[in-house]
Amino acid sequence: MSGFQSWADDNRLKMLVKLVLILAVVALGSYAYVTYKQSENIALGQNSIAVAGKGEIFAKPDIASFTFSVDADAADAVAAQKKSADAMNAIVAYLKENGVADKDIKTSNYSLNPKYRFEQVTCVQAYNCPGGKQILDGYTVSQSVTVKVRDTGKAGDLISNVGAKGATNISGLSFTIDDIEKLKRDARELAIKDARANAEKLASDLGVHLGRIMTYSEDQGGGYPPIMYDKAMSMTSGARAMPEAAPTIPTGENTITSNVSIIYELK
Repeated sequence: MSGFQSWADDNRLKMLVKLVLILAVVALGSYAYVTYKQSENIALGQNSIAVAGKGEIFAKPDIASFTFSVDADAADAVAAQKKSADAMNAIVAYLKENGVADKDIKTSNYSLNPKYRFEQVTCVQAYNCPGGKQILDGYTVSQSVTVKVRDTGKAGDLISNVGAKGATNISGLSFTIDDIEKLKRDARELAIKDARANAEKLASDLGVHLGRIMTYSEDQGGGYPPIMYDKAMSMTSGARAMPEAAPTIPTGENTITSNVSIIYELK
């Protein structure tokens, strides 16, 4: 009986050895295949296609913005500040009376600076003459205010009348859209759909199928319509007269653009 047991143990050992060898061969084969596929991917690169998509949204601006300033000169600083404040207060009161909210009237710059004049010194000798000197000649106050007009139809009248009420310079007129982020999202959605359609068409032409998205990038931009100025809007320092008529200010359309680039894996 012991001889039979010994023979059975030897057979089990041989079978175990064979099984281990078979598993080793399978493992080596699998490793070789994976290594081969990896080297193939390195040599040939991941199968993929790159496409671009563009989305555009056109929208009429709903906010007009412009900047005006008040400059005032006086012999002393206090007088210059009072002169500037009186003119600025009158303009701000007019803006509020015509529907512009406090939150939409913002000071963007305020400065108080001395003024000097150059006085030449009379020289009676032929050499070593002094070159003259600066003499304090008063003070200048300058305050700039940016105004946001939510009723764009009033922009022309407001620009005309702030000039008539003491503004010495009017500039920076622009038209924007209040909820621009929503329009950017809409443009992006259109761009992604355009890129997907381009990818599906290309994949169909190549006889392959689209897989997962490997990379995505986006570039957003926007355009603004040109602003038309007439003579009433070209207020220079010292302008006070009421313009003959409010300037014509076409708002046009703003263009919100999204450009996307997507790389798809191919199956």
